[in-house]
Amino acid sequence: MPDEMRVTDEMRAIVGKVMRETVSYPIAVSDIRKWAVAVYYPEVPPRLYWDEDYAARSRWGGIVAPEDFNPFAWMTRTPSPDDPPVSQTAFSERELGVEPPRHRALLLTEIRATHSGVRMRPGDVIRSTHKISGYFEREGRMGHMLYTTLSHELFNQRDEWIRTVDSVFARY
Repeated sequence: MPDEMRVTDEMRAIVGKVMRETVSYPIAVSDIRKWAVAVYYPEVPPRLYWDEDYAARSRWGGIVAPEDFNPFAWMTRTPSPDDPPVSQTAFSERELGVEPPRHRALLLTEIRATHSGVRMRPGDVIRSTHKISGYFEREGRMGHMLYTTLSHELFNQRDEWIRTVDSVFARY
């Protein structure tokens, strides 16, 4: 099986290519408020996320979403709910026309978030992209392991980068 787990030229060729793209509906103030209430429960969330008068006097000039806000927690504009579903796993090279390596197990080993400082605001329409951003291999106690980094990037309607979440998966 180790020969089947090596990074192939076809796999190298898809690194950095967008696997899927999702677009949100415009973010509503109530979306931000509900997210903040849920995240900070049972505490009261910071006023920046729900009090328009307070937020207007802040450096942001209005309500902004918490950095971990997910504008895709509800229905998305694209793909629509009646579009065919994408891969049922966390990712699949198949989405880019490449047969993924055979493996016995898939484990999520790390999640890293990098924020730009640009905040999501009411009215923003967010575009999300998923892509494989890298592969590396190593030997482990379970045998040969293939690590794949899947990057999830968020941009607003002005194409300003908001954040990237990198998830590293190990296949063996």
